[in-house]
Amino acid sequence: MLLGAGALALGSALGASGCAPGSGGGDGPEVRFWSLFQGGDGARVETMLDAVREQAPHLSVTPSTLAWGPPYYTKLAVASVGGRAPETAVLHLSRLPGYAPGGLLEPFDLDLLAEFGVTPEDFVPDLWERGIHDGATYAIPLDTHPVIMFYDTEVADRAGLLDGDGRLTGMDSPEGFLAASRALAEAGGGSGITYGHVNDDSQGWRLFWMLYNQLGAPLDLPEGGPMEFDRDAALRVYGFLAELLDGQTSEANMTYRTALAAFAAGRSGMLICGEWELPYLLDHVENLGAAPFPTVFDHPGSYADSHAFVLPRQGDPDPERVRAAHEFVALMVRNSLTWGEAGHIPAYSPIAESPEYQALSPQSDYASAGETPVLDPEVWFAGAGSQFHTDVSEALRTALTGSGPEAAVDELAGALESWATRTNPGGA
Repeated sequence: MLLGAGALALGSALGASGCAPGSGGGDGPEVRFWSLFQGGDGARVETMLDAVREQAPHLSVTPSTLAWGPPYYTKLAVASVGGRAPETAVLHLSRLPGYAPGGLLEPFDLDLLAEFGVTPEDFVPDLWERGIHDGATYAIPLDTHPVIMFYDTEVADRAGLLDGDGRLTGMDSPEGFLAASRALAEAGGGSGITYGHVNDDSQGWRLFWMLYNQLGAPLDLPEGGPMEFDRDAALRVYGFLAELLDGQTSEANMTYRTALAAFAAGRSGMLICGEWELPYLLDHVENLGAAPFPTVFDHPGSYADSHAFVLPRQGDPDPERVRAAHEFVALMVRNSLTWGEAGHIPAYSPIAESPEYQALSPQSDYASAGETPVLDPEVWFAGAGSQFHTDVSEALRTALTGSGPEAAVDELAGALESWATRTNPGGA
């Protein structure tokens, strides 16, 4: 997964663009496919593409890999406006509100998808519905990639945090979560629950937004403003995080890289992180356990996003290529067990519920996190790789190492109001 800095910091070689290996294939309709997957994820995609070529040799698939982040989304938008877009592309579901309303995407033909074995009933409702705009479906989810808990099973056992089945327990309240962090620190001789956020564009927002949603608190960001949110709930979240990352039991100012490295080296007993780091952690943590993020407050929910397939707007769409793109998307989704092996939760239920996926460990231990995803607000400026993430993430650092939770709420309110009053440059 290319959401955070971890894969980049630990060797995922992001930033290159160009044509992926294995381009071309059959002599039928061409399907140009843009994605942002490199490193280990890129290799998984190649395996899936090989399966598609084997199952549909008539398709001529031409994949291209572009740099992650704003450059990718800028190029996708420009290509759609100019009528030079590929037949299909990957889009973070959180970015859909900035693309579908502005006419940058074409809707999927659900009857055509069903012909190739993919229907709306095959997906978690909340995830599928986020792909709908104005009654039409613009995105087909490939996965859910949530923030979860990684832990050292031996340290967690010594800390008394495992039940009779070896699963985490006792962390489903603010008090229990804080007590668990203290117990882990004592049992491991180092830090308790670790979270890296300093100098990161998204981490401060992910943790706040997940907990704010667990409180069931509202956030309204109408274009033109005014912004409305629950200040008391926000203060409760930042106050809790200030207690958790107190600089004593757990460090308050770790970067994404240092937090990941500290856990991998055994200097902390538990790590709050995205499941996309699973391949790296499996190689570095002997007794690795994983679980959904606990229901610390009132409602279950894990911060998440979803890699989804979209159909960029074509200047003069070829019906045969459109049909081929639907077949390609359906086949990629149906071959997503390979994607699940990398740590991501397949969005396609027949794969997620299959014996093969359920046999994967520790993937099956946190798979339920995909049932309650907490995606970004449905506004044009939010989503993966956005400047919005950068702006709202700074408030966490203020809560932990600056002026404290009250000031953090004020800072967050200012950033939210600033974005709510802006006009969508896409004119949606």
